Amino acid sequence: MKNLIVYFSHRGENYWKGKMVNLEKGNAERAAEFIRDAVGGDLLELQSVKGYPANYRACVEVARTELAGRERPELKTVPESIEQYDNIFLCYPNWCGTMPMPVYTFLEKFNFDGKNIIPLCSNEGSGMGSSERDIKSECRGANVLAGLSVRGCETVQSESVIKEWAKESVG
Repeated sequence: MKNLIVYFSHRGENYWKGKMVNLEKGNAERAAEFIRDAVGGDLLELQSVKGYPANYRACVEVARTELAGRERPELKTVPESIEQYDNIFLCYPNWCGTMPMPVYTFLEKFNFDGKNIIPLCSNEGSGMGSSERDIKSECRGANVLAGLSVRGCETVQSESVIKEWAKESVG
């Protein structure tokens, strides 16, 4: 079984335990690296061509506008195919109650029939939001496995939990 670990992560100012902190590496990126270390696989970072403001509040406004407009931002890098992968780990922050729009762009580019999609959502208390339901809606032929919600500010301390969940997810 071959794994692809796809992640969208926000660097810069992030909400962290009730205050703003500057992150050189986003929480979803850290989680994706833990998954790779646990089960192996290829990492793919989703980056929109336009990018996002480093400032937290400005980023939230862009995210809200994209969600309201159901935008699908163009991605910098997209693989030709995902056919060779059996398991797709999908790591992202909870933005406005669901996944960031670049994740939707990725999901709409491929046929996930017969593939396992395994979501991990970083957040500061809002959980997975509607993201698991949204993934199932976007990827009807996929087997969407139970996701993991990780508090962003506890991502580093959750390394062992993330690794164990990843191992259990791929059996």
